[in-house]
Amino acid sequence: MSTTAAGRDTAVDLVRCLCVLGVIVLHALMVGVTVTAQGPVFENAAESGAWLVPVSWALQVMPLFFVIGGFAGITALRRRSTSAAAFAAARVHRLVRPALAVVATAGVLLALLTHAGVADDLVGVAGFRFSQPLWFLGVFLGCQALLPLMVRLHSRYRTGALGALAAMAVLVDAARIITGEAAVGLVNMAFVWLALQQLGFFLSDGSIDRIGPRARALTATAAVALLVLSFQSGFHSPDLIANLNPPTTALLLVGLTHTLLFSLVRSSIAVVAERPALAAFTAFVSQRTMTIYLWHMPVLLALAGVLALFAQQTGGALPAPGGAEWWLTRPAWVAVAVALTALMSVPLARIEASRVRHGSVRADRAAAGVVLGVAGVVVLLAAGTTPGTAAITSVLWLGALIVTSPRPVPAERQLPVHTLSAPARGRRARHRRHPRAGVSVPAGAAPRAARVARHVRAARPAPDSGIPRAPAPWRW
Repeated sequence: MSTTAAGRDTAVDLVRCLCVLGVIVLHALMVGVTVTAQGPVFENAAESGAWLVPVSWALQVMPLFFVIGGFAGITALRRRSTSAAAFAAARVHRLVRPALAVVATAGVLLALLTHAGVADDLVGVAGFRFSQPLWFLGVFLGCQALLPLMVRLHSRYRTGALGALAAMAVLVDAARIITGEAAVGLVNMAFVWLALQQLGFFLSDGSIDRIGPRARALTATAAVALLVLSFQSGFHSPDLIANLNPPTTALLLVGLTHTLLFSLVRSSIAVVAERPALAAFTAFVSQRTMTIYLWHMPVLLALAGVLALFAQQTGGALPAPGGAEWWLTRPAWVAVAVALTALMSVPLARIEASRVRHGSVRADRAAAGVVLGVAGVVVLLAAGTTPGTAAITSVLWLGALIVTSPRPVPAERQLPVHTLSAPARGRRARHRRHPRAGVSVPAGAAPRAARVARHVRAARPAPDSGIPRAPAPWRW
């Protein structure tokens, strides 16, 4: 396994960036715009033919994205040794801050379009299309907030935890088919995506790599065969995009297949990822992953609007979605969409990259922040994006950021070890040396010293660092 200097897995990072690129390409192909005598028409190009089925087999990367999310989440949790509440609060800030910027901007732009006299139905379609990809934000936030709990279950029950989630997903799928109620399948928003995140834990701890290559290849083949059988039996739609809403167990099979195949070629991907061009691509996307994901749909909608306006002004005709001429123009369309999204992300990535202030967060406040974050997404998905719903969601997300803001760490707990010294000779009786902290502390203060011991050890200078020790003793 190849890692960067920062300890990151280059193969995982590259595949995650390729997943983001795949999402943009897929959504770009689904944008259809034509101009009629009544005005511009925006439609879902996927409805123009059966081409989406094979394309979805290649570009349905969301299961693998959640697997990688589990891999990255458990790695970050163990590296930082933080509390579950602090981890959830950090995820709220990491995901909600860039989302707040894009939703607030979308609300203002939609209001301006309405004020400019753009037809209400066109504004409504734009708001609806904008909100569709945001389902990922709500689900991913919920899964990441539960990650510390799921890690404990993974440590205790291993395959039992993963098997229970998968079994519940199968039961929900069966209940949806028997009752004919698609709403029943929405319960799998939890079971399917949590199971895929759980699979990432096995990828992180090396459990999958310890399985023989032949066994992994045979298991991946069996998963594909089972997936094809479910298509033929009618249990699942062959359109893997349709299996997103509501999520079905087909996504579990896709995620399992992708994960096993990735594990087989992981070393080769790591070697390729070291090439300068791919390393630069990975570094660029990794620094602004959420920004790129959140802003690619506004870019696509703006491109579609400009294209329709240009066709209206010049009297030109736009190719009908799904036709030969339409497909010939898709490479240029996708390239422009990807380039403009990347360009937009350069200045906007500062919002995502801003650091979260360290400190303690109460569990109830962290939970409230997660609920407010998910509630904002639900508002947009249920009612579409309008100036009003954008304002409501912005208020909810501002509340989420406020309640999850950590309390500042007391200054005395942030002092590095080189500022500490033994107590004065005449006060030695009032202090004793705590073995974990490695510093002199007042009698009875050992538990507090243990809590900050890791900060003390991390800040200890090298013997030859030349940093002087302050004469003042540590004050508690």
